[in-house]
Amino acid sequence: MIRRAKLIALAVAFVVAFGDGLTATAGTAAAAVGPLAPPAPISLSRGWQFLPDPHDSGLAGGWQGGRTGRGWRSVTVPHVFDGRPLPALFGGTVGWYRLHFRTPSTPDGFAWAIRFEQSRRFTRVWLNGRSIGGHDDPYTPFQLDLGALRPGAENTLVVRVDNRKGVEPREGWWNWGGLVRPVSLVPLGPVTVSDLGIMPDLACPTAGVCTGRVIVDAVVANRSPRTVTPTLQLSLTAPGASAASAQTSLLAPGTMRPGERANLRFSVPLDGPVQTWSPDRPSLYAARLETRDGSELAQVDQLAVGMRKVENRGGLLYLNGRQIQLRGASIEEDAPGRGPALTPADQDRVVEELRALHANVTRAQYPLSEGLLERLDRAGILVWTQAPIYNRDDLLHTAAQRAYALATLRGSVLATRNHPSVLTESVANELTPTPDTTPGTKAYIDQAVRLVRGLDPPVPVSIDVLSYPNYPAEKTYEQFDLLGVSNYYGWYTGKPGHLTSNKDGIAPFMRLAHARYPRQALVMSEFGAESSIQGPADEKQTFAFQTRYVQETLATVATLPFLSGAIYWTLREFAVKPRWNGGPPRPSIPRTSIHHKGLITYDGQPKPAFGVTAQLFAQTPLYRTPEMPIASPGPSSGGPPRGGDTLAWLVALGLCGLTAAGVAVSARGRRRAQSGKAGLLPRVD
Repeated sequence: MIRRAKLIALAVAFVVAFGDGLTATAGTAAAAVGPLAPPAPISLSRGWQFLPDPHDSGLAGGWQGGRTGRGWRSVTVPHVFDGRPLPALFGGTVGWYRLHFRTPSTPDGFAWAIRFEQSRRFTRVWLNGRSIGGHDDPYTPFQLDLGALRPGAENTLVVRVDNRKGVEPREGWWNWGGLVRPVSLVPLGPVTVSDLGIMPDLACPTAGVCTGRVIVDAVVANRSPRTVTPTLQLSLTAPGASAASAQTSLLAPGTMRPGERANLRFSVPLDGPVQTWSPDRPSLYAARLETRDGSELAQVDQLAVGMRKVENRGGLLYLNGRQIQLRGASIEEDAPGRGPALTPADQDRVVEELRALHANVTRAQYPLSEGLLERLDRAGILVWTQAPIYNRDDLLHTAAQRAYALATLRGSVLATRNHPSVLTESVANELTPTPDTTPGTKAYIDQAVRLVRGLDPPVPVSIDVLSYPNYPAEKTYEQFDLLGVSNYYGWYTGKPGHLTSNKDGIAPFMRLAHARYPRQALVMSEFGAESSIQGPADEKQTFAFQTRYVQETLATVATLPFLSGAIYWTLREFAVKPRWNGGPPRPSIPRTSIHHKGLITYDGQPKPAFGVTAQLFAQTPLYRTPEMPIASPGPSSGGPPRGGDTLAWLVALGLCGLTAAGVAVSARGRRRAQSGKAGLLPRVD
């Protein structure tokens, strides 16, 4: 039995129903038969107006009332202030949004809240001229009660977003601003459930055969003015099942006083073997949680959940009882002209590109959007997800700074823990290589590990570390299940006493890491080289150098049997910061805002390294068996035929099944690529 922070008075009925006919949509409410049918959430994508405030005069001008300000223009949310990565825009500005809407009708006892999936960076919200709150974390969702609204009444919602940024915190992506993810109205019944987590906790003693339980974790609140006895009922529908069975578990009944909130966690065993989720078979169960106030239905939550077990066995990574080999590429949510305000087509394109790469994993340095995570769940692509605590040692000195970082981590885990694609929760990226002797960083890491284990107990906890040599072993890392290593040997030179200029240094470094941390699984969670020009393979910044870098790095990975995988940085180029200096000093190459390590250009053209990487990934089985030899796959045996174009070669090999919304190159673009004109891809000879 899981220990509860507080044993609350709830009757909890759990039903596992194996049948057909239930369609799950993550986080949605649904109408029910009966006298009280909770309304569904309402998307607020249209009807918005936007007004820039470059001089920050809106507050003094009374814009928060929604009636003043000139030049409001219509926009659709998600929306970014300005989708151009121009140096003059990087420092940030202030922008205002307003929306006029009528209060939807609701049953008695219901109210509304507004939920923002992401607003960058600092947000304040007014309803009908009255401040209702704000949020200062640019990477986690938040929700604000709208209070008592008259049904059918006209309302004005005003949102002020400020993305002005200083030197800190450091971030490895562009400083976008705006309501960059969806906004919705959320119904609030007399009893509510929030921060819902439905997490599989399995044991897989035989490869691919798992049994176990489901952990349900949530915050239950009594919003009504009376004492209530809530009931929670969870139904799971297995994919493709035709027979139906049910199992019920009942907690001690009791009551909740008006305004009372409590954490609830319970677990229920699953009968028999479960249909597991994996990249080769991404099976999804439909989960439906009904919350009742007596006999009345107060809330319905529906999610698609996957049953999978990710674990460290003896320093190796296993999925559902099978040793796995991760191969993939990281992603940034950045579409040209839209920045992180991705459309559904943008999200589809990301998945298509990963599939064309034969990736079984991707990685992100902040929680990905719900829509993209849902697509990755369905596609069977694992996600190394991470809280955006990047290079932030200078902001972890004080207890208040650490509390802010831990709140970001908490929001990151809550936003991602229902997704079977999530293989690990990483607490930070590239902090100091000496946390044992850096008190603030060590304190954050120690608290972060405990926090993640409490919020998402079945998932391995990880941290991404630098690969600088000549640093001592760190006891702090021994508490992790999984260590991700950023490898730039042969690309960056490192720093005095900790040089990384020799690409052959990565194998000794990884062997030393394995010797120091034999109980931790190891993954090369980042490696890459910039490319933007033609030239020989021994010259940095060339397409040929990048291609050879990938070949040689993956060949090295194949010789290290204790490594559980490698993730290239990144799938597609993205905006990072003005005058990005991620490559060697080349006076002839102007510095821009674009990070050029991507396998696909910012405007969607696959580089030569894309095809070679896809070929090597396709040659690597997802599962490793004991009899498999440990040997280098060797360099790729070929590239596009002489005189051919890259995309046609990829399509012929089945490596590039992309749609027009993805990276398909037009006939005109292919001709220009063959001619080697600036901004397009060279031919690989």
